[in-house]
Amino acid sequence: MAAHMKNVNKASLNQGVSVTVGTTSFQKKSRSKFVSIPGTRPSVQNGQLIVSTGVTSLDYVIGGGLAVGSLLLIEEDKYDSYSRMLLKYFLAEGVVCGHSLFIASAKDHPDEILKELPAPLLDDVPNTNAEHLQKQGSDPECQDSMKIAWRYQNLPQVQTTLASSTRFGHYFDVSKSMNSEMRQAARCDLFFLPSELPLESPEDISRMNIGYTKLLRSIQGVIHREGFDGACLQNKPRSILRIGIHSLGSALWGDDICYKESPHYAHSLTTFLYSLRALLRGSLSVCMVTVPSHLIQNKAIMSRVTKLCDTVISLESFRGSKRETNPLYKEYHGLLHVKQIPHLNCLRCEVPDTKDLAFKLKRKQFTIEASLKPWAKARCVQIFKASCLLNTTSAALTPCIQSLKYATILSLKHRGELTFSQFNLFTLKKRTRVL
Repeated sequence: MAAHMKNVNKASLNQGVSVTVGTTSFQKKSRSKFVSIPGTRPSVQNGQLIVSTGVTSLDYVIGGGLAVGSLLLIEEDKYDSYSRMLLKYFLAEGVVCGHSLFIASAKDHPDEILKELPAPLLDDVPNTNAEHLQKQGSDPECQDSMKIAWRYQNLPQVQTTLASSTRFGHYFDVSKSMNSEMRQAARCDLFFLPSELPLESPEDISRMNIGYTKLLRSIQGVIHREGFDGACLQNKPRSILRIGIHSLGSALWGDDICYKESPHYAHSLTTFLYSLRALLRGSLSVCMVTVPSHLIQNKAIMSRVTKLCDTVISLESFRGSKRETNPLYKEYHGLLHVKQIPHLNCLRCEVPDTKDLAFKLKRKQFTIEASLKPWAKARCVQIFKASCLLNTTSAALTPCIQSLKYATILSLKHRGELTFSQFNLFTLKKRTRVL
């Protein structure tokens, strides 16, 4: 039988006829591949396609990056200095990655925001912290000047700058502006509200004011025209649309929530965010919105705005506040509060390792770090114990004591480092709000 099959195969080969022997209808299934788009990668936690915000430490805080199809809300600081900077980082990252941009503003023309984008550092990775630690280890004078209590010298070194193990995103130089050739090569759509409004305001027939309606239609047109929603095939390689909206909800947008407790357009901003979020979910786009939350009179409206966004970050600047002179925060320019992180394709979200986050603006870089270092917290504990022994709450000790948590003092009591009277004194001060 085997010889007969060999003769048949030889004959069929001589005649030029192809005969397949032992074939089946089963095929091996190949693993589905993610969409290959420059400047994106799948998330390690949930497999969602993410992009970088332009600040590597902020990417680490929110779980690796900003998910495509999501909305990031930045609650502005009082002087709109650092929130505007985060928006420029977000747009500059899109220019470097070749993404399309959509910039909307009612105060400054989007061309001015585009001209202020920081210059990228494509080849330089900041290793300033490592170099500084190495310099401290080799310099004996620096070692003597930086000595702390002997019991804390053997603590392990920690990395205060928040960053992931793998590099994602780019670094930018704030002191320099992006060159004009790189800006002109980027595809960018601009929306300036004063030039979009008609001379005569139409009748209010919707739940949104005319400014939000115009902005929503403009975003919808760009998404559909460029094929980010998948309705029409893209002739060019796939890309991401980065939408940046500056100071949404202010009076310049025609909204009255910033100067009235019972505004006429109470549901205008929430309706716009609800519609915008629906557009983002069905397209290859991502949005960053800055909102002056400190000016909104009705806190219930701000609570609804927060719930309609995916990720919410609040910036608290030290400028003009008492914390500007606090010795614990002398290295920083403000605090960063993570108010909301989305649950995407998972049951639990990625929570930051620490909630004590602060940001600082160096000469060239904006970074987010853990605000209270171990040796600083140990110094605060020593100051607190000294104040308990002296039974005083002087102005010099109060800022340091304010940074201590109740859990820290409770753990000291359990370890026997605080007496019962010292613990009661701390609790009494906490209740009377002396601290």
